[in-house]
Amino acid sequence: MSEPEFGLDSPKVGEPAPDFTLNDQYGVATTLSEAVADKHALLVFYPFAFSGICTGELLEVQLNIDRFANDSVQVYGVSCDPMPTLKAWGAHEGLRLPLLSDFWPHGDVARSYGVFHEESGMAVRGTFLVSPEMKIDWSLVNGPGQQRDIGTLHDAVKHLI
Repeated sequence: MSEPEFGLDSPKVGEPAPDFTLNDQYGVATTLSEAVADKHALLVFYPFAFSGICTGELLEVQLNIDRFANDSVQVYGVSCDPMPTLKAWGAHEGLRLPLLSDFWPHGDVARSYGVFHEESGMAVRGTFLVSPEMKIDWSLVNGPGQQRDIGTLHDAVKHLI
């Protein structure tokens, strides 16, 4: 059986972004429509905390956080991991960005963005730039095992800096 193509059901550029409320690693609720009231949100979906590629990607975002998070953009990591796992991982890696838990109902937000991998119960590497108008300004979806090119994320937000 072939691997499904991911991103086919994802919202496209110009389309409405699905709204959601998820808790971060500290239990603080984040509602997307409120978060983008005065700035863009860069949603970075990833499969699992404590995994090699995911750790590398989020650390690279963290290392270059000034390029991603500023007065115009806030970065949010989103995975299907439970909140305590995200808290432990964030503390272990020194991550300062909000890590949102899409644990329960399991993967609902990832599903709404077309990036949920049903067979493994994880999000694939989907990245979405959401405008204050709750529209998708830019997106990139990579399947399982396909690392994101962080340079493309830089290009997606550089006009907002």
